Amino acid sequence: MQDPNKTAAVQEAETAANDPAPAPPGLEELLEKAEAAAQEHRDAWLRAKADSDNIRKRAQSDLANAHKFALENFSAELIPVRDSLEAALATQNATPDALRSGVELTLKQLTTAFEKFSIREINPLGEKFDPHKHQSISMVESEAEPNTVIGVLQKGYSLNDRILRPALVSIAKLKSPA
Repeated sequence: MQDPNKTAAVQEAETAANDPAPAPPGLEELLEKAEAAAQEHRDAWLRAKADSDNIRKRAQSDLANAHKFALENFSAELIPVRDSLEAALATQNATPDALRSGVELTLKQLTTAFEKFSIREINPLGEKFDPHKHQSISMVESEAEPNTVIGVLQKGYSLNDRILRPALVSIAKLKSPA
């Protein structure tokens, strides 16, 4: 029973002294908890490492497939062009007009395929010479302004503004005094 003459703090101290205190955790118990936590972290790390390896391998595979099949769509567009050329060669009694019309249709198919894949023709007749787009084969005396393209021997081509083949051109130079 509580003594009314004792203060509340003294009574609490006596009660605490009489109650058995919880024992501090033993070292073995602490070690087991630490080992369990370490094992959980190791397992999580291994899963994360495996995930990153799988992502890296998938990216390498996707890149290899992109390189391998990059021309698939373009190739599919060129097959009808080849078919048309083979059909023209297989014709036995073709007239010159029929052959010309077949070749024109084949050229139209090829032009359509080029346009679809951003392959542009470089035909610089009358333009200023640009060494990035043109390759000069000769310089010809002319009334035209110097360094102007006055003849195109072979058209050039670009793919998305990158030169595939420069145009082979003749450029004007000043007439020498007689």
